[in-house]
Amino acid sequence: MKTAIWLYLFLFVAFFDLHAQYPILTPFAISLGAAPSFIGLMMGMYSITHLPGNLIAGFGVDRYGSRFFIVFSLMAAGIVLLFQSHVTNPWQLLLLRSISGFVLAFLSPACLSLLAKMTTDRTQQGKLMAGNGLVHTLASVVSPAAGAYLVAKIGFATAFTLLGWILIVTSVCAVFFIRDARAGSAQTAVPDAEQQPKEKLKLPLKQPASIPWLVFLLPVAISCAQGILSFELPLLAKTKEAMMTTGLLFSVVSIGALVTLSMLFLNRVPAYQRTLWGSLFLAIVYFGIASQIPAPLTLMLLLVGMAKGVILPALSTLLIELSGGARYGRTFSVLSIAFSIGAFIGPMAAGQVRDHLSPYYIAFIALMIAVTLLPLHISRSIPSRTHFS
Repeated sequence: MKTAIWLYLFLFVAFFDLHAQYPILTPFAISLGAAPSFIGLMMGMYSITHLPGNLIAGFGVDRYGSRFFIVFSLMAAGIVLLFQSHVTNPWQLLLLRSISGFVLAFLSPACLSLLAKMTTDRTQQGKLMAGNGLVHTLASVVSPAAGAYLVAKIGFATAFTLLGWILIVTSVCAVFFIRDARAGSAQTAVPDAEQQPKEKLKLPLKQPASIPWLVFLLPVAISCAQGILSFELPLLAKTKEAMMTTGLLFSVVSIGALVTLSMLFLNRVPAYQRTLWGSLFLAIVYFGIASQIPAPLTLMLLLVGMAKGVILPALSTLLIELSGGARYGRTFSVLSIAFSIGAFIGPMAAGQVRDHLSPYYIAFIALMIAVTLLPLHISRSIPSRTHFS
C-alpha cells in the first residue's frame, strides 16, 4: 500500500496542476483573439486526441505496466505547458492543447489499472477507487481558484510556466517512488479463492460475461455534460478579476463531490445502484440549470458535484466487477475513450447551439438516454449479488 500512498500524492499534484487551468484557458484564448466557437473546437480537439493515447494505453499498460506511462504522461504534459506559455495566436494554442490531450490520455488508464492490481479484494478495490476520486476532488477544490489567482497576480505566461515545471518535477519523483503491482496478481486470485471457505471468497469463481459496449454510453454522457459545464462557466469571466469568481464556481462543484465521497457508508450500496441513481439525479440537476429554476447557481453546481462524487467511483468499481478481474488496462482504456468522446461532443455542441438553446438541455438529454439504456444492457452481465444486493 506504500505505492498507493505515493500514487495518491502524485495524483494530487497532477490533478491540482491540470484543474488549475480550467478557469484560465478560455480567457487566455479570448485574449489571443479566439471566438467562442473556436474555443469549443479547442476543447473538443483536446478530448478527441485522447483517443489514440487511450488505445495505446489499453494494450501498453497490460503488457508493460503503469509506471512508464505515468512518468511519460506527466513529463510530456509539463513540457507542453512550457511551450504554451509562449503562444501568440489561437492556432498555436489549438496545436499544443491537441498534443496535451494525447500525452495526458495515458495517465488515467495507467493510474486506475495500477490501483486495481494492488488487491484482488472487491471491497478494497472499491476503497482504492474511492480514494482516487477523493484525491481528485481534493485537488480540484482549491486548484481552479488557485489558477485564477495565479493569473491575476503573475499573468498567463508565468502561470503556465510554473504549472509546467510542477508537472515535470512530479514526473521525476514518480520515477523513484512508483512501483508496478505484481504482474498477474488479479489472475492468480481465482485459484487461490477456490481453497477458501465460501463466505471468504472475494472474486467470483465463474468468469462474468464480457462488458456490454452500451454500458460505456454512460461515461460518454457524463463527460459530455461536464464538457458543456467546463465550456459555459469560463465564458462568465470577462476580466481577470472575474476569473476568480469562475474559479470559485468550479471549486463549488468539487466541494459537492467531496461531500458525497466523504460519506463512506455509500460504499456499502452496490456499485450498479449508485451508478444508476446518481446519474439520474445528475440529469435532473442539469435540467434544473437549463430551465433556470429559481435556485442559486452555486447550489445547483454543488448538487452536480455531489452526484459526480457518487457516480465516478461507483462506475470504476462496476467496471472492475464486470471485467472479471482481468485486463484492467484495456477496461479503463475504453472508459477513458468514452470520457474523451463525450468531452469532445459536449463543448463542440455547446459552441454551436448556445445562441439558440441552453447547452445544458443537451447534457440532460444525453444523461437520460444513458440512464434509460443502462438497466437494459447490464442486467444480464453483472453478477446478481452485486446487481441487487
